[in-house]
Amino acid sequence: MAFWLFKSEPATWSWNNQAEKGAVGEEWDGVRNYQARNFMREMKIGDLGFFYHSQSEKAIVGIVRVIAEAHADSTSNDDRWECVDIAAVVPFQTAITLETIKTDGRLDDMILVRNSRLSVQPVQSKEWEIICELGGISDLENY
Repeated sequence: MAFWLFKSEPATWSWNNQAEKGAVGEEWDGVRNYQARNFMREMKIGDLGFFYHSQSEKAIVGIVRVIAEAHADSTSNDDRWECVDIAAVVPFQTAITLETIKTDGRLDDMILVRNSRLSVQPVQSKEWEIICELGGISDLENY
């Protein structure tokens, strides 16, 4: 299983919007960056991701699961753009701010710290464990 981070402006699409979709989930559409698109092409059903509120909040607020692999993005007529579908798994007990991530020396190499503008990005296993611990998530096997 691989781990990812999905960024969204909460005024456009928030954790609450994602959670309301339930198990049906939603396309992670509108991504128009080749590197982010290529990361989505690598995703497999069952992979997990952090849901990150960008802009004013700048915090990881929950965990999502990939429920459909890369396919044509329904918001584009250009076949270069693809997306995956994701479903909410669990909210964090405590949102993990970008400031917290940047000041935790164990996360210095995280892509979010080095390239905070990339909207879809991989997360290393050790980074995943640290952030889940900080967010009060201890056992994802129950989800």
